[in-house]
Amino acid sequence: MNIESSRESEDLNGFTLDMPEHKMLAVSTGWMLLALGALVGGGLLTLVIVLSRTPYIQDIFPWINIFHTALVVHVDLTVLVWFLAMAGVFWSINSTANREQLHWLALVLAATGAVIMALSPFLGAGSPMMTNYIPILDDPIFFSGLVIFALGFTILVVHSLISFRPIGRIISGQGALRFGLFSSLIASLVAIGAFAASYVGLPETITGQRYYELLFWGGGHALQFLHIQLMLVSWLWLATVSGINSRLTPRIILFLFAIGLFPVLMIPLAYLNFTVDSPDHLQTMTWLMQYGGGLAAVPISLVILFNMVRSIGHTGGFGAERSALFSSMILFGAGGLIGFMINGSNVTVPAHYHGSIVAITLAYMGVTYHILPLLGFKRPVGRLVVAQPWLYGGGQLLHVIGLAWSGGYGVQRKTAGDAQVLDGIEKIAGMGLMGLGGLISVIGGLVFLVIVFRSMWPRWRHRSNRLPRSDRATFELPEMRQPPKP
Repeated sequence: MNIESSRESEDLNGFTLDMPEHKMLAVSTGWMLLALGALVGGGLLTLVIVLSRTPYIQDIFPWINIFHTALVVHVDLTVLVWFLAMAGVFWSINSTANREQLHWLALVLAATGAVIMALSPFLGAGSPMMTNYIPILDDPIFFSGLVIFALGFTILVVHSLISFRPIGRIISGQGALRFGLFSSLIASLVAIGAFAASYVGLPETITGQRYYELLFWGGGHALQFLHIQLMLVSWLWLATVSGINSRLTPRIILFLFAIGLFPVLMIPLAYLNFTVDSPDHLQTMTWLMQYGGGLAAVPISLVILFNMVRSIGHTGGFGAERSALFSSMILFGAGGLIGFMINGSNVTVPAHYHGSIVAITLAYMGVTYHILPLLGFKRPVGRLVVAQPWLYGGGQLLHVIGLAWSGGYGVQRKTAGDAQVLDGIEKIAGMGLMGLGGLISVIGGLVFLVIVFRSMWPRWRHRSNRLPRSDRATFELPEMRQPPKP
């Protein structure tokens, strides 16, 4: 009796998500493919961006305009499309098959818009503008892709709310994660509303880059809260499947998710009290992100890290999910600390957000490794799978340290080549470390894509009956338990 009660308590407190109905598995796979495709496109541009800012090597990359154009498309693919497509993976996993045609429509529109944005430079789009959150190419081709992608994302959010799987009367670990997913959907609605309110509220006298900076400012901040909430869902999920007891009850986690959502609910007040182009509006959004972004992340990460250290000797060290989890938390902490070092518009700013962005990416990489077999693909295994998060995360840590070091000596952001003015050994050393870390990170990203696509390759596709018994009991669909007879 005591053993059964213990197992029941463990099931209630374990932070995992069940796989969806059979019809939604294909949708989840589609969003996963879009997310991975965005990484492929963005990764191809990363090498040009990194080398064009690395001392001495930058001399063979004199095309500053191409640097900025590549940077625009790279950021949009590896942050906007990759992150929001992974949100589609999470939300489709948590959706019922009710009106799944809307989910397919959202996926098709989002994929079409992403392809147009990626191809727009080759179709003649130019005039890059390095606006925060969503950099743009001031060209109708690029904007058509961005609008189509935004329409697909809006349909995704609406359908995910309509088909949301209930949290349940008893607050279990899964129910707490579902509330986290719900909070991310609320953040998405606020972001969509913020973009619309900024578009309506901007005066016609404002044009050029400042116009787009103000247009994306409020909604871009709201999207950051969406990403943080989903990162926390990923952390808790990865901690559970890698054998780490977070020591936090589902009720506490639900409360922390609610605290993380609180700053998002303050965003409409910034629009009601201040005009979109006012300094008060801009500062309010900055303060909400600066002081509200870590409200839930700090306590959750500290508890997980403490219990991770305690459990190393009992769980056999680091697996792929645990490696991704640890690397993600370290990068997120580094990015947060660097944020307090920002003083002016120098490369300390990208050091801060690179740490935070890569932390989210690493969390999503770990979740990808875990759910691939749950979607019916081969489980990624081997030493390379375990090493990949360390390679990618370690390279990015060197990257952000190099940027933060150079920023302290005044190297300006959004510059390349001679415009960086690397006139001292300190600047050269810092940007050299940035380049080395970036190259290591590129290798880590490529390794991730190779591992994942090998697992998804059709001739290795398999049924989930190869999963350990504990995984089958929690995640497996009934029709997938028995392999077809030859």
